[in-house]
Amino acid sequence: MRETHSQSVDARFPRKSVPLTKNEISMMAKRRSLHLGSALLLASLGAACSSSSNGGSVDSGSSGSGGGGGSGTDVATGIDGASSGPGGSDGNSSGAPSSTDGASGAATPSVKSVNLGTAGQYAILAKSAISTVPTSAITGNLGLSPAAASFITGFALSADATNVFATSPQVTGKVYAADDSVPSPSNLTTAIGDMQSAFTDAAGRAPDVTELGAGNIGGKTLTPGVYKWGTALLIPTDVTLSGAATDVWIFQIAQDLTMSSATKVVLSGGAAAANVFWEVAGAVNVGTTAHLEGIVLSQTAITLGTGASVNGRLLAQTAVSIDGSTVVAP
Repeated sequence: MRETHSQSVDARFPRKSVPLTKNEISMMAKRRSLHLGSALLLASLGAACSSSSNGGSVDSGSSGSGGGGGSGTDVATGIDGASSGPGGSDGNSSGAPSSTDGASGAATPSVKSVNLGTAGQYAILAKSAISTVPTSAITGNLGLSPAAASFITGFALSADATNVFATSPQVTGKVYAADDSVPSPSNLTTAIGDMQSAFTDAAGRAPDVTELGAGNIGGKTLTPGVYKWGTALLIPTDVTLSGAATDVWIFQIAQDLTMSSATKVVLSGGAAAANVFWEVAGAVNVGTTAHLEGIVLSQTAITLGTGASVNGRLLAQTAVSIDGSTVVAP
């Protein structure tokens, strides 16, 4: 038996009722149910999007705030092939800062500065000798201990009336030696001890990158971190250290550090020479007219070629020799 449902029209044009079957009625009910479900789904999605934008947003930089591994964190991936993860090429064995051959990455590892103690009061500090081939220009103090003032040569020293220090036309600062009057001898002993402690501190830091460039970092841009080589280190072409004023670089070198003539270490992005530490177990040789940035902590000798310059400090556990050079303490 068929049920009928009247569909009223304008009374002026009466129509006959259209009979609908049970199947047709069921289909109409299903369509209405589907329309209602779709409307509820759209409303739910709209509410979820609104909630995400107002209170549940994700900090796009959160992956870069921690240690290693996260995308864009403390890894600068360079076009020279340095890897941002373990086992990368070019000798980079960790996910910490690496090098680039141009644009620097945003590496910001947390590296603590090296405490120089009272050794930080000197532009040049050595134990056995300090010599110059005139005319050099030193901005900052010179200190020598346990050797006497006679082992400071080429500076045309003039002893102060107190004999606590001497002066030189090549030095904007004071020159101290172990045989000066008190308190210079004890002050220098403390400074030498602080220099050696700073060397030990820098040498003992856990490295972020090892054996980068197989001991040749010419042309690279290095982000902050601790770099270690079990060999000598050569800088045959310019190197850039890119980072902020508070970032720190520590270079641990098991043998010699050699800069070729006319090469430069360049600071960019606000990087400061006072936060760059070259810890060298062997000798340091800076070539003719080359320019170095940072604090040099050498276990043996430091030699600057003719016209070479350093924006930093030369702290040697044996001797320092310069030749018409410029040294400016940061």
